[in-house]
Amino acid sequence: MHAKRTKIIATIGPATSTVEMLQQLIKAGVDLIRINFSHGSTQSHIDQIERVREAAKLAECDVCILADLQGPKIRIESFDAGKVELSEGQSFVLDAAMASDAGDLNGVGVAYKALPQDVQPGNRLLLNDGAIVMDVERIEGNRVHCKVVIGGELANRKGLNIQGGGLSAGALTEKDAHDIGVAVAQGVDYIAVSFVKSGDDIRQARKLIQQHDGNIEIVAKIERTEAMANLEDIIDESDAVMVARGDLGVEMGYAELTGIQKQILRSTINTNCVCIVATQMMESMIENPLPTRAEVADVSNAILDGADAVMLSAETAVGKYPVQTVEAMAMICRGAEVHEPPPTIRPAPSSFELVDQAVAAAVAYTAIGLEAKAIVALTESGSTALWLSRSRCQIPIFAFTRHERTRRRVLLYRDVYPVPFDVTLYGIPEVYDEAFKALLSRGAVKVGDLIIFTKGDHRGVAGGTNAMKILKVIDPGAVSSEP
Repeated sequence: MHAKRTKIIATIGPATSTVEMLQQLIKAGVDLIRINFSHGSTQSHIDQIERVREAAKLAECDVCILADLQGPKIRIESFDAGKVELSEGQSFVLDAAMASDAGDLNGVGVAYKALPQDVQPGNRLLLNDGAIVMDVERIEGNRVHCKVVIGGELANRKGLNIQGGGLSAGALTEKDAHDIGVAVAQGVDYIAVSFVKSGDDIRQARKLIQQHDGNIEIVAKIERTEAMANLEDIIDESDAVMVARGDLGVEMGYAELTGIQKQILRSTINTNCVCIVATQMMESMIENPLPTRAEVADVSNAILDGADAVMLSAETAVGKYPVQTVEAMAMICRGAEVHEPPPTIRPAPSSFELVDQAVAAAVAYTAIGLEAKAIVALTESGSTALWLSRSRCQIPIFAFTRHERTRRRVLLYRDVYPVPFDVTLYGIPEVYDEAFKALLSRGAVKVGDLIIFTKGDHRGVAGGTNAMKILKVIDPGAVSSEP
């Protein structure tokens, strides 16, 4: 077995909307599918979810679904001609009261109506991911008068940022609240909250999920300057964070972006919070069949820094080579993982909040010391698999569970592979034999290898993991034995 340890998230769109294309993405190495709720109708999102599930069923594997909320519309409106060419030094107005399609060379409307209240003279505005730069000169009512510092083509509906942050928009809109209800009803596995500023945004999202009787994991997208000031609080409240390098790089400056990415990864790696790195990872493959060497290095460095998952956006949503992009990314994952330094036994925490957390720490310590070939976690909720993943022991972790939802959820965790298994159907000796069969059939181990089990005295009880057992793999059907 030479499966990649880092997970791949692919965004679906016009280039990958069919069941056939989704099957190809899954076969190429996709673990999670991202559905961008910024585009399309509610029904189109439901249809996408159904196609993903059909493709996973045909591929005979589990696939996780991430619903990405739109967040506040911090962008300009449209031009009557579709776009304009701005020149350095010219005056330009951003008008919160202008009709949505009335923009011209002198100004354009803004979807973000609070812009005149959020800016002041001297602020620098960045449009179209920083390609267009304007300085605010004065504010008159709903009109923000600017001078163009860096010109160029500006087209409809492009994004808008204040350099250094400062927009007052909350992370969750009425549309997001509605979309959370849709996501819960459709049983998605993760919900990503856009433009998070603090842990309060995550607490609000979780409350909305609970109001719909949902229990969905939350991904906080780090893309605002304010989020970095509240990073610890956001990590504490989230199940995963995403380094959303588009807006984050615009607001904080591209020169610091790599260091910021590393800081976020370091902050998550010792917690139970998973980390995703996203935006422009394989951007050139939207048009080309091979990645640039810089893109290879970018993906590799994210993996070597400890990312759980790397994400593709336009590359698979609208790109010309979506399947080749996933294949290339999977190859880069495997190539980078070969060059990781050997795992080190990290000091255990001075105390543990949960029993399964303590068991996971003991398993990681033992597995590294004994050079075990695999870890088997008999799990209901997936929490033991999460704790084991945090250890970064570089040993494959197989989450044996009867719950489809748990199998999909653990697909985001680095080093973790779900296995369908109903522990309640077997006695303990049979459980070991069945595990040996599953691992041998996957090529994960060979006869004579050491593996480590985690299990609970009360089978089928969530959060009940309280024991570990060291076993030597033997021929299926024989009586299992300890080394």
